[in-house]
Amino acid sequence: MKKILIVSICLFVVNCKSNAQDTKDEKEFAVTKTEAEWKAQLSDLEYYVLREEGTERPFSSPLNKIYEEGTYVCVACETPLFEGKHKFDSGTGWPSFDREIKGNVAFSTDYNIGYARTEEHCAVCGGHLGHVFNDGPRETTGKRHCINGAALKFVPSDKN
Repeated sequence: MKKILIVSICLFVVNCKSNAQDTKDEKEFAVTKTEAEWKAQLSDLEYYVLREEGTERPFSSPLNKIYEEGTYVCVACETPLFEGKHKFDSGTGWPSFDREIKGNVAFSTDYNIGYARTEEHCAVCGGHLGHVFNDGPRETTGKRHCINGAALKFVPSDKN
């Protein structure tokens, strides 16, 4: 019985999530709206991804297989986030890029699934985009920005 109690306490301590792990800064963004305004502007899926930090189903975004010149902008505020020339097929089912447009993407750490991941947000409106991993193309940056297509709008080069 004593061993079970010790093991239970150890598991509890290891699995506890403290506020110290929440590294997201509560900051003001250039574009701010009430939740009601965001709900009125965004589709249900866009709201879920951008405002509730959700994840769309893999292979569900029509943007996943677009490989042409252009810019991927934030669907909420139209801030340019990624260039089409930096997009690659990661095989994960989400649009993937090897780099962001510097200054337009903000980063934080989340522990939502039990370990640290680098989360990406639009630096202008704070909308959740996805996560960045270190398993991207080695011949370029080595980064894989795994982005929810619902957070993006594609603007072809001839319309920039």
